[in-house]
Amino acid sequence: CLSEDNDCTLHLFFSTDPNNILFWDEEPVTTDKFDFRHHNYKEMRRLMKAVNEECPDITRVYSIGKSYLGLKMYVMEISDNPGQHEVGEPEFRYVAGMHGNEVLGRELLLYLMQYMCREYKHGNHRVVRLVEETRIHLLPSMNPDGYEQAYKLGSELSGWAIGRWTYEGIDLNHNFADLNTILYDAEEREEVPHKVPNHYIPIPEYYVSEDALVAPETRAVIDWMQKIPFVLSANLHGGELVVTYPFDMTRDWRPKDLTPTADDSFFRWLAFVYASTNHAMSETDRRVCHTDDFMREGNVINGANWHTVPGSMNDFSYLHTNCFEVTVELSCDKFPHERELPQEWENNKESLLVYMEQVHRGIKGVVRDKDTNQGIADAIISVDYINHDIRTAFDGDYWRLLNPGEYEVTVRSEGYFPVKKFCRVTYDNHATICDFLLTKTPKQRLQEILARGGKIPKDLMLRLRRLRLRKLKSRRHSQ
Repeated sequence: CLSEDNDCTLHLFFSTDPNNILFWDEEPVTTDKFDFRHHNYKEMRRLMKAVNEECPDITRVYSIGKSYLGLKMYVMEISDNPGQHEVGEPEFRYVAGMHGNEVLGRELLLYLMQYMCREYKHGNHRVVRLVEETRIHLLPSMNPDGYEQAYKLGSELSGWAIGRWTYEGIDLNHNFADLNTILYDAEEREEVPHKVPNHYIPIPEYYVSEDALVAPETRAVIDWMQKIPFVLSANLHGGELVVTYPFDMTRDWRPKDLTPTADDSFFRWLAFVYASTNHAMSETDRRVCHTDDFMREGNVINGANWHTVPGSMNDFSYLHTNCFEVTVELSCDKFPHERELPQEWENNKESLLVYMEQVHRGIKGVVRDKDTNQGIADAIISVDYINHDIRTAFDGDYWRLLNPGEYEVTVRSEGYFPVKKFCRVTYDNHATICDFLLTKTPKQRLQEILARGGKIPKDLMLRLRRLRLRKLKSRRHSQ
């Protein structure tokens, strides 16, 4: 004891729960009255059910699949119209617990759903706007089997590896289809995008075969990604204090190397938004977690420049869907003590909210058929000088995340003439609306008429004749 009057008091919190053994000399302070403890599978399910019952008009609990041991992978949806996609409203997701022993993200999402429910009821303008203008999905536990292993041992004994992998021993963050190699090889052959697409890269056949070593948890998340047109996501991990952004996999299988995407500037913005508003990361005199000093780079780093990760969820999300995703390493400790949870919530609350708000940056709109005014699904949205396209959702709506500036945007769809338009993105915290009307080509109109067994209109016949004459003239000139 270093006190001159020998009045040193050391608080020792003890219980039969292995997650609640900690020396603590100061009570953490938070104004949010949550049950700050680690929740096992049954307790998590019970809490999510309670939130749904408290806010039935804006929440829905659903499952995207089951783990290897049969535990359901529950998602909390938060929206003013839960259960349905609204045209023009972006879809957002948080995923936690990919590594079952990295537990803080799980608890943060449980607190976040409670917070949004209560603040919405209290009329918090910021939360109300998020709920009314965004469809939010929270997956607290992607690897429930691994979590249960780590939870049984607790914060003191779970260690660095127990519970990290699935029950089958699969690391989920290396288990997604490697689409990077397909893209990198095609870029070397200069086949992108005319032969190999720069987006929506198909999953290789070997990966979808029955013999492929793909975890049921991974398959469930991929199916989820394909069903919902997610725009933005974050993958919550633990064991460091840093935000990483794609690409996660290097070229030529180097151990680490700066490997940016075509959207590098926006990804760096996303990473900075979370890191700069996180109390722990932005603390200038904090200690380094392990050996890497990320504070020199603002606590953000290109994932591949830290260490290469083939088959990551972030890269797969970017290359196979429209969704931009970063990884957030939330704390130095993978399994923080329960007494630390209130402070960890305060460290991350603002970051979780402000990151969700970034889904409203860039441009958005609906691509419609000029004749029918119906939305056109799978239309390709290209931005000049950014070699990564996105596609419209099933209702023809789209969202393209972009930094402020003016962009030339081209929309293409099979059977339609392409349309170009200049769209300006401002510094306001809402997306610029940029709608498109596409006109069918004469050939497409003819095919549709013939398919219906109808008569060909005179104006269409004249246009087709003109097109044939132009082709004949161009052939003669070429000869």
